[in-house]
Amino acid sequence: MSITPECTPRQDLPAQDVPAPDLPYSVFARACPSRTTLEHVTGRWGALTLGALHEGSLRFNQLRRRVDGVSEKMLSQTLHALERDGLVHREAQPTNPPRVDYELTPLGREVAERLLALIQCVEGRMDEVLAARARYDAARGAR
Repeated sequence: MSITPECTPRQDLPAQDVPAPDLPYSVFARACPSRTTLEHVTGRWGALTLGALHEGSLRFNQLRRRVDGVSEKMLSQTLHALERDGLVHREAQPTNPPRVDYELTPLGREVAERLLALIQCVEGRMDEVLAARARYDAARGAR
């Protein structure tokens, strides 16, 4: 694997912000492919899809019902991106009608577990978030 200059960590960042020197990728570099994968994982539909699939293998319509609000088109695009990144495995079974199941790969499971920790943190602190929003809105409305 060749490391392009666009993916090497910036040396002008503070030490705590520079990735370990043995890591060839940096999401902070504009042209680094890791940034695209991060977008797939942390986007609204990617995060929810990975979280839903952490519960186990699901068919497309089961997944669509689980990820409330996602359109067929967006779910399809999300699944393609996650499959391309190696996070989701698509299993098409030659039945009539065709059956397609989606499940996490080992890499996808690791990423989903980290996402779920973040999701649980956000859900657990929503009272604080809502209070902060109310304070912010009240301060902005008072001007």
